[in-house]
Amino acid sequence: MATITASPPRIGLPGLLKNRAFQKLLLLAVAAAVLVPLANARWASGTWPSALTVDFSEPLAKASDWIIDNRDSHPLFLYFFGHVSNVVVIAVRAVYLTLLAIGWAGVTALGALVAWRVAGVKLALGTAAAFLACGLLGMWVPTMQTLALMVVAVVASVVVGMLLGLAAGLSDRMDRVLRPVLDTMQVLPAFAYLLPVVLVFGIGVPAAVLATVIYAAPPMARLTSLGLRGADKEVLEAVASLGSTARQRLLTARLPLARKELLLGVNQTIMMALSMAVIAAVIGAGGLGDRVYQALASVDVGAALAAGIPIVLLAVVLDRVTGAAGEKLGAEPEPRSGLGWLVALIGVIAVAVAGRFAGRLDWPEAWIVGIAEPVNRAVDWMTAHLYSGVPVIGGTADWAGHFTTWVLDPVRGGLQWLPWWSVLLIVAALAWVIGTWRTALTAVLAMAAIGVLGVWKPSLDTLSQVLAAVAVTLVVGFATGIAAARSDRLERALRPVLDVFQTMPQFVYLIPVVALFGVGRAPAVAAAIVYALPAVVRITTQGLRQVDPAALEASGSLGATSWQQLKQVQLPLARPALLLAVNQGLVLVLAVVVIGGLVGGGALGYDVVFGLAQGDLATGLVAGAAIVCLGLMLDRVTQPTERRAKKGA
Repeated sequence: MATITASPPRIGLPGLLKNRAFQKLLLLAVAAAVLVPLANARWASGTWPSALTVDFSEPLAKASDWIIDNRDSHPLFLYFFGHVSNVVVIAVRAVYLTLLAIGWAGVTALGALVAWRVAGVKLALGTAAAFLACGLLGMWVPTMQTLALMVVAVVASVVVGMLLGLAAGLSDRMDRVLRPVLDTMQVLPAFAYLLPVVLVFGIGVPAAVLATVIYAAPPMARLTSLGLRGADKEVLEAVASLGSTARQRLLTARLPLARKELLLGVNQTIMMALSMAVIAAVIGAGGLGDRVYQALASVDVGAALAAGIPIVLLAVVLDRVTGAAGEKLGAEPEPRSGLGWLVALIGVIAVAVAGRFAGRLDWPEAWIVGIAEPVNRAVDWMTAHLYSGVPVIGGTADWAGHFTTWVLDPVRGGLQWLPWWSVLLIVAALAWVIGTWRTALTAVLAMAAIGVLGVWKPSLDTLSQVLAAVAVTLVVGFATGIAAARSDRLERALRPVLDVFQTMPQFVYLIPVVALFGVGRAPAVAAAIVYALPAVVRITTQGLRQVDPAALEASGSLGATSWQQLKQVQLPLARPALLLAVNQGLVLVLAVVVIGGLVGGGALGYDVVFGLAQGDLATGLVAGAAIVCLGLMLDRVTQPTERRAKKGA
């Protein structure tokens, strides 16, 4: 008896026409067939037509001149910005003098006792060790300067973020209005808005605090809005049935129900503020950031590391303490918690008074451990032995040259060779297939805005670097994340490494990157990879670990191998997390574009830095706006809409 083998069903044209993605592409092809010949006949050039650009240099130059001419006489500056500046200076100075008055022992005791009351003995010891390490590195005074600045900046960011979050959480209209504003605040490179801030406030602490608030307030606003909107509807209805007013419902129900989101917002605000420490030093913030920035100018890796480590320690300690406080919310209150805080306060006062009587307020110079010289010797050895002349594999300089020649140059050349209308078509196709027509329209308008701003070619240059960096980041990040998800030991080993890379200022690891790879686009890409990799690894690991264990057990019972489980079960079920990892990789790589401009990355990053250095408001803001548009476009072509994501899952 002959065996009949069923052939796989063929997808004919009727079936293909029913495919949603094919319908979108077909409709887009029809529209392109009509519009492209018209556009090509009107503007035959392959690059963006000059007739479609708008020159913003003249109005921005006039605005800059007006600010400079009226900064010392106009009522807006005298009676508003002037008072804001004075309040910031007084607040920062008061916190700084208080920290110095308590002394190194008092500050260490205060940090340890707060950590003990919030999270236990283990974190208290870690907090004390972190503060002592800052002193041992000879960075006690700069650490106190940075801590004072961060306290004021975080308080201001939390207040501003909560007010914006309240408005967005209580009103759908305000939510729609504020969403693009918050997106712009987070995506716009800090260097781009440093110049207008400096024009208004001048070089110094007020400008640094305001720049930090602009960068750090959005997470607080978003999480406040999220917490208010996610409040239990039944609880709110019960409170309303008792005849409470809207204000009473807010204070007694909505805000208490959103306390975890609020504390998470504080946590994220602290981390974002600390990441601005070095950038704020460019406009006179002082402290640890200034030490790192000065070390970058003199290519002193050891000095940069000595100042960068305290920033990392502060970030890790504050992250752990606020995270522990968030986990503690909702748990059963400890007995005599008020007595515990009283004992802690008395202990801090006793330590501070003892330090004052002993004349030990300042960190003793004899206790300082210098790490700059041995670190610099190690870097010199690496540069001498790894930069060139390594047998068989070649040196890091050869790797950078090959990466530039074989990857960066072809990608940039290919993007700049494409006609401008074809780039818009590709963006539209990607965004529409993955989302809706609104997604595609937003992405196309963002890309077209880059052409209107007159920075089409440098934007494509930046895009080529971003795509190359993201490709490497995703390959390494996915592989590392998969390995960490399958091994608890590897995940525990990677956690402190990822913490350091995520919290270490970009300027610190920029110096060894330049020492190993030289100056150019390759080291800029390497710095972006180092910055974005931890987030991709974390999100990938978490996504794979959250896959339903029942699905893995079912596939294992059917005889699936470990590789088959990963390929056919874990990766498909973790698709939303993997898409988020792609999105975050793109956003974080784009955030280092400006930093890359300092080491030869060129393109938009260089324009932003040049605008700040030369006081050229037009060049800096236009390039910053183009980076925002690139970020918006890349976000839309990598994140499916909620409806489509659920369907795909």
